[in-house]
Amino acid sequence: MANYAGVAAMIMAFHLTGRYVEESAKGRSSQAIRKLLELGAKTARVIRDNKEVEIPIDQVEIGDIMVIRSGEKVPTDGIILSGQSALDESMATGESMPVNKEEGDEVIGATINQDGLLKVKASKVGKDTFLSQVIKMVEQAQGTKVPIQEFADRVTGIFVPIVIGIAALTVLAWVVFPSLMQPLIEAGTFLPWVNPNLGSLTLAIISMVAVLVIACPCALGLATPTALMVGSGKGAENGILIRSGESIQSLKEVKVVAFDKTGTLTKGKPEVTDVISILGNSDIDILRLAAAVEYASEHPLAKAVVNHARDRGIEKLPEVTDFLTIRGKGVQGNIDNQQVLIGTKRLMVEEGVNVQDIESQISRLESEAKTTMIVASDSKVIGAIAMADTLKEESIEAITALHNQGIKTAMITGDNRRTAEAIAKQVGIDHILAEVLPDGKVDAVKLLQDQFSVVAFVGDGINDAPALTQANIGIAIGTGTDIAIEASDVTLVSGKLGGVVSAIILSTETFKKIKQNLFWAFFYNIVMVPLAIIGWMHPVLAEIAMAVSSISVVSNANRLKNISLSPKKKGGK
Repeated sequence: MANYAGVAAMIMAFHLTGRYVEESAKGRSSQAIRKLLELGAKTARVIRDNKEVEIPIDQVEIGDIMVIRSGEKVPTDGIILSGQSALDESMATGESMPVNKEEGDEVIGATINQDGLLKVKASKVGKDTFLSQVIKMVEQAQGTKVPIQEFADRVTGIFVPIVIGIAALTVLAWVVFPSLMQPLIEAGTFLPWVNPNLGSLTLAIISMVAVLVIACPCALGLATPTALMVGSGKGAENGILIRSGESIQSLKEVKVVAFDKTGTLTKGKPEVTDVISILGNSDIDILRLAAAVEYASEHPLAKAVVNHARDRGIEKLPEVTDFLTIRGKGVQGNIDNQQVLIGTKRLMVEEGVNVQDIESQISRLESEAKTTMIVASDSKVIGAIAMADTLKEESIEAITALHNQGIKTAMITGDNRRTAEAIAKQVGIDHILAEVLPDGKVDAVKLLQDQFSVVAFVGDGINDAPALTQANIGIAIGTGTDIAIEASDVTLVSGKLGGVVSAIILSTETFKKIKQNLFWAFFYNIVMVPLAIIGWMHPVLAEIAMAVSSISVVSNANRLKNISLSPKKKGGK
């Protein structure tokens, strides 16, 4: 009896030691949540009754004016009322470079004010803040199951009764057929813990206990959740928020990534690209006249002209009288007794202005996906201004990286075919779905699903929400609308398209770890259980092996922390 008590004590000792090491490793896996919780500010300095007071963060209310000095954390989400500064948003976006912010810009709670004094109006508090939403999403992802885990759970459900049956058969074999089992254990006499001189019943009990201990499905149970914990935490640290474990598995299976154009591939606001002048006028002359008239308009194109004029150093604009907006066509006004008309070719024709001298240049600009406004003075064309919604700097790089990963790309846009083709050519898009109305984006995604099976859709606007939901994986640009983010499976906090590639790399690497863990968990049982049946595996060693298998699974998952999410160039360089 004493011998068995010693064995039991050793088994418990190794088991508890193994559990301690395993929990420590699991703790490192789940530290992403802990890190996020520690990021938030504990107090806020607010203006109450015209006095600056410091209060606990949970007492901050929407509408409070917060005072944030250099080096301090932003207490909660808000909008800058006064001041300008560079903010360290690395905790939210993974972007190492500070972001310049000024009056009217939104700021995220827990980001750090690098320099300057800011007054910020609190817009979100408590569970509605960005940081709280990030924590919620990471917790959701870590608490969900991926399809492969459900398969592992089903296998475990069958595996456990089988192991119990094997343990019972082991006892039966040693007791009923000792002559068959004795040669097997004698073959293991080179192992110091194997003693063939023990009685059949003793050997039967030792073998049964070893089978039960070695087949404990701890490693199988840990294989997937630990990888999900580390993977979702790694994503959060890099500005990639994944809503569920299923999304992690689906991402790696994506065959085509479809992009909304405006605000996703492009900046979402028009910019002047060309200023054309004829009849001896200079670019500056054309721009000064156009900006003066457009200054009175609220149209986005008009603002683009005015902003470009300022960028070109034109500070003082001529005075305009008799300003008139011609809806859908252009604007007109009088400057120093000359009538200036700015608008479409159709407007010029209706007003009797001859556009023949500039027609070829207009055709060229339109073929480059640029919107062109003709500028006329006293019924004579003097120039034209071309504008375009320019591509984001990272669009071409992101599309190239996807192609290097073997993934096709598509663009869904409401633009006409010629404009869409021009944009697609610039960025390298494979498939174009043009002239798609907002309510037709879902059908466009379905069309791609019929052709490619697994489709990811990337968008940022309110009208993108249905398409984000329809896609196998919806990826929202974090700088977009709340409804788009809520409808998505993945949110890219920084708004940079490179995050699409990083998310796919994260999915691939996380799933690779899950498969490795499951393989080793099963392999360990396949090798060890037969050894336990024939008496070659002492229960204490079985416990050590079981603990080591669990620890190895968790440690392997933790290696995800060290992976690079940067896309590799073709050829592995």
